[in-house]
Amino acid sequence: MRHPLVMGNWKLNGSTHMVNELITDLRKELSSITGCDVAIAPPALYLSQAKQALAGSRIALGAQDVDVNLSGAFTGETSATMLKDIGAEYIIIGHSERRTYHQESDEFIAKKFAILKQQGLIPVLCIGETEQENEAGQTETVCARQINAVLNTLGAEAFQGAVIAYEPVWAIGTGKSATPAQAQAVHKFIRDHIAKRDEVIAQQIIIQYGGSVNADNATELFAQPDIDGALVGGASLKADAFAIIVKAAAAKKA
Repeated sequence: MRHPLVMGNWKLNGSTHMVNELITDLRKELSSITGCDVAIAPPALYLSQAKQALAGSRIALGAQDVDVNLSGAFTGETSATMLKDIGAEYIIIGHSERRTYHQESDEFIAKKFAILKQQGLIPVLCIGETEQENEAGQTETVCARQINAVLNTLGAEAFQGAVIAYEPVWAIGTGKSATPAQAQAVHKFIRDHIAKRDEVIAQQIIIQYGGSVNADNATELFAQPDIDGALVGGASLKADAFAIIVKAAAAKKA
């Protein structure tokens, strides 16, 4: 049975004070919760500090991106070996903000996926369509293309132990969210698409929903059979709101 995962993507937010304060509050809010895995992904600059602040808790450390190279003359980049060295486990790749602002292609993101798997880290592969693509009825085509970049180069077995985060671009940070039925339909399509290659892996892979997940809509989203948690943006910066989302996911497991 799949174990729900709720991960907080802090994006470009944080300070030394904020990291300590938020993690202290999260540890209090989440101390008694079981049945749901939890991770946070602070900015790279604060990963080491966050790891120390998380020591002894059930909250795992994640990162927001990774380079395709392990070392060398690549100024400003962070490698998978560095992330592993400081204790990060879940690594977000393919976020729409990386695809849009940094022109990252499906093929480039698949290379990141491969390097993470080689290093024993957990890729959190973000996929999803823009508003224009959604309105043109291309949601499934776009999601299939983004998944196929990994499937066709690494095979279905690469998704063993990995995570997919379906994030409709039109719902990220906009306050809009897909309805639970809309989100479930896409999640089922994603699982069925992988099942064409490997049914066992399709049934075990965690597929998160992302896109304005908050304390108000989490319970209804997680009630859907193929939604296995969430990749949370803005609400992950508030311990009480994030805890409500985690508790809703844990209730699904129960």
